[in-house]
Amino acid sequence: MIYFDVTKSAEARHRSGLTRVNARLREELNHDATDVRWPWQFSPRPGDWLFTTELFSETERPGFAAWIDERSCRLGALFHDAIPLKLPHVTWPQSVARHPGYMKLLARFDRIWSVSEASGRDLIDFWQWQGVEHVPTVDVLPLGADFDRQPRVLKPAPRSGRPSLLCVGIVEPRKNQSFLLAVAAALWTEGLAFDLHVVGRVNPHFGAPIAAELKRAAETFPGLHFHEAADDLALADLYAGARATVFPTIAEGCGLPLLESLWRGVPCVCSDLPVLRENAEEGGCVLATVNDRAAWIAALRRVLTDEAAHRALATEAATRRLPTWREAAVMLRHSLV
Repeated sequence: MIYFDVTKSAEARHRSGLTRVNARLREELNHDATDVRWPWQFSPRPGDWLFTTELFSETERPGFAAWIDERSCRLGALFHDAIPLKLPHVTWPQSVARHPGYMKLLARFDRIWSVSEASGRDLIDFWQWQGVEHVPTVDVLPLGADFDRQPRVLKPAPRSGRPSLLCVGIVEPRKNQSFLLAVAAALWTEGLAFDLHVVGRVNPHFGAPIAAELKRAAETFPGLHFHEAADDLALADLYAGARATVFPTIAEGCGLPLLESLWRGVPCVCSDLPVLRENAEEGGCVLATVNDRAAWIAALRRVLTDEAAHRALATEAATRRLPTWREAAVMLRHSLV
């Protein structure tokens, strides 16, 4: 039996990357898993598994550490990233305070899956730094690209009119929308005609200045469109009209927006981070050095104006191998035996 932790995700109000991962993986596991919440109200047997994709701490779940030591079942977890430790100045204070204890508790689990090779290395490096001697095996669980449960776009519809770029992600310093705006403004100033759609809720701790900057810039550059809220239908329309997506992030655990763009048959211009390289190098993507303005201007200019280059990227996006959430669930199910 697989008991699936939905303590936080069941009450989540925002469709963050973490809640989306939890929801899609749980959906594909279907009847092979049973939902549970802390404090647990179940009696597992030694052969059972408790699996969690959530973040937790002893403060948030009093008694959880003792339960781990006394448990009668096996424990598995999905590890997302160590970003709160790497970038504490742009991470929610609660996450920064929680993360070291959370990563230490993971060392007491039976098995860990990471969302990428890069994030797995970060977890192992943290354990070594902490002097933890006995640690579980860490494998990679490739996340699905089929975020909206829709069929993959294998032949994008022809697009006419002004080309459009799409940036999807929470508005905050880590996602680097201010940098993207500076790059787009340089291209608009030199006379290139295109639209840039920025979609994402505003981080309540760090996002307000960036949102204000986007709104001010939209008064100067009519090609800029800021969508603080976009439902699935609106987002589907934006993907359908996009020539490419742009992902100038400075840190990620996996980089789902890249995979989700390719699922839609839309090429992606993204930061040249090791974690993004794991998926970008198979095709459909253009890697640009993080925060290198000249490199990003050149990359976006090319994807907007070079028809042959764009056609090759779109073909790669539509034909390359992409992981699905069903495959992730099958892999996890076969591992939890």
